[in-house]
Amino acid sequence: MKKVLITLIAFLGMPLCVFAYSNEVILGGENIGIHIDSKGILVIGFYQVNGKTLKGNPNIMIGDEIVKVNNINVTTIDELTSAIEENIIDNHIYITVKRDNKEIPILLELETVDGIYKTGLYVKDNITGIGTLTYIDPESKIYGALGHEVLESKTLKMVEVKTGSIFESTVTSIKKSIDGNAGEKNASFNFENTYGSIKENTVNGIFGIWESNLNKDKIQIAEPNEIKIGPAKIYTVINGNKKEEYDINITSIQDYNDTKNMTFEITDQKLIDKTGGIVQGMSGSPIVQNNKLIGAVTHVIVDHPTNGYAIFITTMLKKGDELNN
Repeated sequence: MKKVLITLIAFLGMPLCVFAYSNEVILGGENIGIHIDSKGILVIGFYQVNGKTLKGNPNIMIGDEIVKVNNINVTTIDELTSAIEENIIDNHIYITVKRDNKEIPILLELETVDGIYKTGLYVKDNITGIGTLTYIDPESKIYGALGHEVLESKTLKMVEVKTGSIFESTVTSIKKSIDGNAGEKNASFNFENTYGSIKENTVNGIFGIWESNLNKDKIQIAEPNEIKIGPAKIYTVINGNKKEEYDINITSIQDYNDTKNMTFEITDQKLIDKTGGIVQGMSGSPIVQNNKLIGAVTHVIVDHPTNGYAIFITTMLKKGDELNN
């Protein structure tokens, strides 16, 4: 059964914008591995070659995205390497980087070491990490996870998805959070057991199509006006693949921004003893109140790691439903 929210923009023939998401979804809470192949090649650092730092003129910057070599489109490190080797002129190469949505041509100086050309650039064309599944829409098979965007760790730049997948991930240990320092889940990956594709990386989470078996148990969705200050539960994995529920307390409800609609505190001593509070990898853990799914964990408050922020589930559902439009 679908819940329909219609925003009318029908003026002078402009189309209607329609969001249609289910009243019920399959509850997440499972730990997932995440792999994204980015649309471009991200510059994440520099190294010296023959005592020189090679940044080009104008300077290449950390966070730049290399998109062309001599006007040849490149999207992977292998393509970048091949294009450079085939187009070098007098130890220089022309590249194009994207910065602030603008394309900038740069003449890049190269150096040779043992007959091999070196760019002096550390680059990355994919991201691998972990997170938590929030929900699966049983009708559309669209899933949502994380509740916030995937960022490249060195540049803190949001990764544009070329292709991606989520897959089985097993929690092997926990580095506990302490005041001023967020902990993290450590996990192993089973790349062969793929759950689904990643289509979009957004400020409201990652979204894609679920391609594995579906749990038949469904939970109702709560609208923001149904959420109350007070007790709730989160569902997450802190050991192996076992999803468990833990007590929290919703402390405020607000439209702070796209990913910080609620604040909460962990009150479950078992979870605090194991993790110290909220840890990296817990993002996307679903929050349930009065037997309805109300939202998902997004951020830890680092100075007080038993406290955090959460996103409304309806915000995630609306963003996920855009895959149908």
